[in-house]
Amino acid sequence: MDIKLITSESVTEGHPDKVCDQLSDGILDEMLKNDPDSHSAVECFVTNGLVVVGGEVRTKEYIQIDNLVRRVLKNIGYNGAESGFDCDSVGIVSALHAQSAEISQGVDEGQGDYKEQGAGDQGLMYGYATNETKELMPLPIMLAHKLTARLAEVRRKKVMPYLKPDGKSQVTVEYHDGKAKRVETVVIAACHSNKVKLEKVRRDIKEKVIKPVLGKLLDSKTKIFINSTGAFTFGGPAADTGLTGRKIIVDTYGGVARHGGGCFSGKDASKVDRSGAYMARYVAKNVVAAGLAGKCELQVAYAIGVAKPVGIYIDTFGTAKFSEEKILRAIEKVFDFRPKAIIDQLGLKKPVFLRTAAYGHFGRDGFAWEKTDKVAALKKAVR
Repeated sequence: MDIKLITSESVTEGHPDKVCDQLSDGILDEMLKNDPDSHSAVECFVTNGLVVVGGEVRTKEYIQIDNLVRRVLKNIGYNGAESGFDCDSVGIVSALHAQSAEISQGVDEGQGDYKEQGAGDQGLMYGYATNETKELMPLPIMLAHKLTARLAEVRRKKVMPYLKPDGKSQVTVEYHDGKAKRVETVVIAACHSNKVKLEKVRRDIKEKVIKPVLGKLLDSKTKIFINSTGAFTFGGPAADTGLTGRKIIVDTYGGVARHGGGCFSGKDASKVDRSGAYMARYVAKNVVAAGLAGKCELQVAYAIGVAKPVGIYIDTFGTAKFSEEKILRAIEKVFDFRPKAIIDQLGLKKPVFLRTAAYGHFGRDGFAWEKTDKVAALKKAVR
């Protein structure tokens, strides 16, 4: 029997890097509300008492950066002195500037060397799906996200009112011959008030977070580590700096599938780092949902300013019901990978991005790239 241990991690919305992702996507959404044709490449940096916003944008309406930043921080839970990073008193520096005209001409229809809307940059993106969960996602990353989402839920609902916004999870799943059997190890780090003893925090997290989420996957041999340094009362941006785009594996497949390297948050859909990865997930999920393969990883690559991808390939890891060549031909028949077509297909000029910026961009309801509406077309095309 082949036994493997596969580990994935997640972080809460109060983790400093995720704070930055939400600020970047909050700014993008605000621009798209006023001007759907806005272009954005916004990065944020947070540290003790300070938020720095920088990057390049193109939009028709003025955005009140200060108000938006404070609103996002308040919604996360960074309000009041107890949080350690008060939304009302934090300093904010904004250094946004106009998008390069040379980039603009490559992504605007009718401009540049190619008249179609081209990709906003060169690069390679990956999408992945597997039939091991109902979300068609790898089990370790789904469990990790559910744990961090539960940490936020018990904090917001006052089930564990002493928790602070910052937190992390990590889950190691034991596989037997490719099938998930049990959870080998769970790691939780949850920032909390110094008025509560660590013993209570550990007991509450085990009973109110870990057991409800992991259930029967736990057994007597499962190792559980909760705040294993012995203290976590000082967290968030006051204790640790954060940057946009520093949690790209948390955002995607937890390390089970490959990643092209580009982050998502703060980028509008003309940036194929984001839209190309969303499209690749959409395709891979429909391939698996159609039963063409049990697993599917798809790579798509672009040249800046050019509409059609320079390369597409798939890997089904020996699970395909048809040849990969035949599946790829079906994919190319059913899906259009040109940036404008992706944006139109997935509705990426709408302000939908802030919600993606915590607990993963994939495997969640309510996003167009998670639909399995191309199953019938793929089944027909592969015959």
